[in-house]
Parts: sequence; C-alpha cells; structure tokens
Amino acid sequence: MLTIGQLANYAGVTIKAIRHYHERGLLAEPDRDSSGYRRYTAEHAVKLVKIRTLAHAGVPLARVKDLLDADPDTLAAAIAEIDNDLQDRIAQLRRTRDQLAELHGGDRLFVSPQVADYLDDLRELGVSERAIRVERDGWILMQTASPEDACLWITEKRELMTNPEFRALYLDHDAAYDWSPDDPRLPALADRTRNWFAKHHSRSETQPVHNPTIARLAAQSQPGASSPAWDRLARLMEG
Repeated sequence: MLTIGQLANYAGVTIKAIRHYHERGLLAEPDRDSSGYRRYTAEHAVKLVKIRTLAHAGVPLARVKDLLDADPDTLAAAIAEIDNDLQDRIAQLRRTRDQLAELHGGDRLFVSPQVADYLDDLRELGVSERAIRVERDGWILMQTASPEDACLWITEKRELMTNPEFRALYLDHDAAYDWSPDDPRLPALADRTRNWFAKHHSRSETQPVHNPTIARLAAQSQPGASSPAWDRLARLMEG
C-alpha cells in the first residue's frame, strides 16, 4: 500500500498531477485507511504509469480514459489518428515559424515582394515613414481586395518613380503634408503637379481600376493620408 507521495515518486509524476487525474476521472481515488490517509495499490500504480505514458506520448487527456483499457486494434487506430493531428499541428507551427521569420523582413510579411521593393526604394529616396506607412497600408488593402489592380498599379508606380521629375514631385508632396494650408509654396506645387501629369501621365495611360471602392478606401481612409495643406493642394490642383 502506497501513500500519494510514494506513488508519485514511483511513477515519476507530481502529486499535483495525480490529483488532477483524479479530478479528470482517469485515476480512481482509493478509500482512506483508519488514519485518514489514502492508500494506493499496485493496480493504481499500473494505471498511473499507463496514464503517464499516454500523456507523455502526446495523447490528449480527454482521450486517455478511452484508451487505458482499449484493445490493440482500437489503440492502434486511435494512436494513428492522434499522430495525424500532431502532424497537422507541426505543419501549422512550421508555417507560423516561417511567418515569424518573415517579420525580420518588415513590410515583406504583409505585401508582395514588388511592393516591398518599392517601399525600400522610397526609404532610400528619403520619403517620410508616415508616407511609407500610408503607402504600405494602402497596398495591403489593394492586394487583399483586388490583386489584379495591385499588380498593375505597382508596376506603373515603380515605373513612374524612375522619372527624376516625378520623384521630386513625390518628395515635395511628402514635405507639404506638414505645411500650413496658407503656405505660399502650395499654388506653385499644384501647378507643377498638374503640368507634369498633363504632359506625362494622361488618363489613357493609367491602368484600369477593377475595384474602385477599395481603391478609394486605400487612398483616402487611412490615418496620415490627409492634412489641411494636402486638402488645399487638392483643391488647387482641381482648379
């Protein structure tokens, strides 16, 4: 006859684990002796070793009870099923690790390689992180809702950025975000922008938009996508 401490030492588990197995109905609690202590028998020890073995092998405790006294065929089928579940979990964990590894690439976790390269180009040009964040979030929305548009637009946008005059306009627009709406530089910037697009980027050259709703959301609805100076600049360009 064994005390709970002796049983725990024998089976290589903790007293807390034995009590947990009692609560889960896996291991029956023995009666108390005349001194008020529970005394465990060899039968308890055998069952506890079986529970410990199954649990350490990865069998969920919810399944252990059914397998303790299962016949060989039933046990083999259950173990095969559990093994398949474990393989699925391992595959998911590997995918999660791959995603975590991609975090080291920053934007590359969320956007396509082409967009990530484009964002890196913006950083090299000295574009503000605010503008880059707005661009990135816009591309995330576009890629999710309309991959076709995103693929067409990033090709066009990267081609535009090869033009020195357009790059200068982009940087000036980025800087103008923080200007006062009464800044005297705004009318000149509006004229330059309007003239450049009139010369180099007519509507016929712009790629079609298959999902205009998400395009507007990507361009206009993000924090940092507008400022008083930009609002005035947009009005000046329309005029």
